[in-house]
Amino acid sequence: MPDSSKFAGQSLELLLSRDQIRQAVEDMAAQLSERFRGKCPILIGVLNGSFIFMADLVRALDIDFEVDFIKISSYGSDTASTGTVRLLKDISADITGRDVIVVEDIVDTGLTIKFLRNRMQEAGPTSVTFISLLLKDEVAKLDFPLDYVGFNIPDRFVVGYGLDVDQKLRGLGPIYAFKEN
Repeated sequence: MPDSSKFAGQSLELLLSRDQIRQAVEDMAAQLSERFRGKCPILIGVLNGSFIFMADLVRALDIDFEVDFIKISSYGSDTASTGTVRLLKDISADITGRDVIVVEDIVDTGLTIKFLRNRMQEAGPTSVTFISLLLKDEVAKLDFPLDYVGFNIPDRFVVGYGLDVDQKLRGLGPIYAFKEN
């Protein structure tokens, strides 16, 4: 990490390899393809973190689909949630009467996924399906289950495969956790 970063000196340890991630993405895509066979769902990626996961996911799907994005923020430039969700970019598609698949990179506290659930349900879709590559099950406070989860992970700050710290380290292929001291 660059010395100018406030996270300089942090060590990273491998949490999930490229092969583990690839297999999980392919498995989830196969399940989604089966579930939505004969339909044309709209996948809504949560920016910025989900863009790599979503790109790999849509390439592995075997169905017709549409794509849109929403951008929200609850972290700012730190490694802990601010406790407030801000909508930075809303979807442009009309999802009324549509099958919607919300694609998240990680569900941490559950704050943003609850916000997304409420936002999607307000628009009157036929169905809303939630898929997340990562879930911090021990800290997520959810009052509804996620439909598809790639990996349950410990409560550690993670980077790589689209996940960042202060907009950095997204391009790492595997997923790493900051080493605990």
